[in-house]
Amino acid sequence: MRVHIPKAHLLKRMFPRSLLWRSLLMILVPLVAVQAVALQIFYGSHLDIISRRFALAIAGEVAMTVDLLNRFPAAADRSWLLDNAWRQWEMVMRVEQGAILPTGRRTSMIGPVDEDLADALRARVGRPFTVDWESNPLSVLIRVQLADAVLDVQAPRKRLYTGTIYLFFLWLVGSALLLFGIAALFMRNQVRAIRRLAKAAEAFGMGRDTGAIKPEGATEVRQAATAFNRMQDRIRRFLQQRTEMLAGVSHDLRTPLTRLRLALAMLPAREELREEVADMTADVEEMDRMIGGYLSFARGEGSEQARLVDLVSVLKDVAAAARRSGTAIALAVPAELVVPLRPDAMRRAITNLVDNARRHAQLVALGAAQHGPRNVEVTVDDDGPGIPPDRREGAFRAFESGAAGGTGLGLTIARDIVRAHGGEITLEDSPLGGLRARVVLPM
Repeated sequence: MRVHIPKAHLLKRMFPRSLLWRSLLMILVPLVAVQAVALQIFYGSHLDIISRRFALAIAGEVAMTVDLLNRFPAAADRSWLLDNAWRQWEMVMRVEQGAILPTGRRTSMIGPVDEDLADALRARVGRPFTVDWESNPLSVLIRVQLADAVLDVQAPRKRLYTGTIYLFFLWLVGSALLLFGIAALFMRNQVRAIRRLAKAAEAFGMGRDTGAIKPEGATEVRQAATAFNRMQDRIRRFLQQRTEMLAGVSHDLRTPLTRLRLALAMLPAREELREEVADMTADVEEMDRMIGGYLSFARGEGSEQARLVDLVSVLKDVAAAARRSGTAIALAVPAELVVPLRPDAMRRAITNLVDNARRHAQLVALGAAQHGPRNVEVTVDDDGPGIPPDRREGAFRAFESGAAGGTGLGLTIARDIVRAHGGEITLEDSPLGGLRARVVLPM
């Protein structure tokens, strides 16, 4: 079954995708069109006219020599005619008595001159002939069949075409290459500035603060770089102000929580109040954890800078902490996986995934492996009840995943951190029967 692809899609596929090559194509196509028009004008008028005139002159001289040889067949007359052809026309001629001209031998050269010469000989001489352009680099070998002999003619090539054609071709190709090279050099500098701006934006989006970029290139590119630097400063100030505000709110909230915790601890140890005191203490501890979770979610681990870190060591730390809390966790990792990341933030993200798994399951499996040439994959599996497919995306929204004893921010914080690293989290069915959290990070 043949699949019909519209012509517009074919043209789009053939068109280059990068700005550099699109710009160069916009320069190259008009340049080639102009050169083609100039070449057509030169070939269609000037070169054709000159070629026909040169060919007619050579054919006329050969035809006159053939006529004179037929008119004066004596040996002395033929010798004088051949010598006179050299003196007058600079053509070497000789007669091969009793020779017969082979048929079908004719070579050609690039350009209209070979066809023009053949047409002129056919019109002026009116006898069988051959033309050889290859045997002699300085001359064209013309052989004409006479009644009892063959006339060999060596016509100088310089009489058939002018050497300016090579200069013309050299000018066409040279000027095109020169203009294309200059355009490529200038466009490369402009595109390099755009690429540097794109890399800085990608790095900043992944939490790698590379500092302000130097504005360079065209005016519009400089304006974009300056606007990007201002945007970085505004985002940094916003994050700092938000973190300071939430840190103050956390401190203000934790102060009365501390007083409540102390007050509960100092209550008389009466048997009828023991259960109520335990419930109130658990509520206070839960409120303290929730405040810590809100602060971590708002802060987003933004102050930490990304660096090359062995992800395997981070996963081993997470597994060790989970085992200390009584979680049965299996670890399957390679010897080393060096990835650019913020280790504390990534440790928190993986810990949140492990904590979310162990709250709903008996067994948790943590694994990591290289996924393709540019990605690393981390999986957290459990044998719990899992999440229905239609509710998995909603589990990442804040306060929607805390029905089983959490704050509802664990998966939200984990996705926020992973996406800040340029990665992604997805929820799938686990081989253990429960839920799998798959984290894909760029290397």
